[in-house]
Amino acid sequence: MNIGQVAEQTGLPAKTIRYYEDIGLVTPKREANGYRVFTQTDAHKLAFLARARALGFSIEDCRNLLALWEDRSRESADVRAIAKQHLAEIEEKITGLTAMRDTLAELVRECAGDNRPDCPILKGLEGRA
Repeated sequence: MNIGQVAEQTGLPAKTIRYYEDIGLVTPKREANGYRVFTQTDAHKLAFLARARALGFSIEDCRNLLALWEDRSRESADVRAIAKQHLAEIEEKITGLTAMRDTLAELVRECAGDNRPDCPILKGLEGRA
């Protein structure tokens, strides 16, 4: 199948597919005219990558997960370790975002939002809440 067909099948833009090819995540065959020819295996890899990226895995994690996916003698502990590390990173981001939300919500509550120039939000951003 050509790049348009594999893009439609996987839901990935052609630009992303070309990027994945450039960085070696997929290696479609080339016809004599230079056009890419994707196999069903390529499409499965691309769909796998799309799902992994949707879960926020880095390109390097995707590379490692794809290698493990292709390795039938893999140990699930290796896959779990990658996923567990990524989960910890997500939880750390959530903690940071929660603190950010709480701080901003407090600043918004403290601001009267009236015609006076005094603004706790601006003071908070200055570090003088």
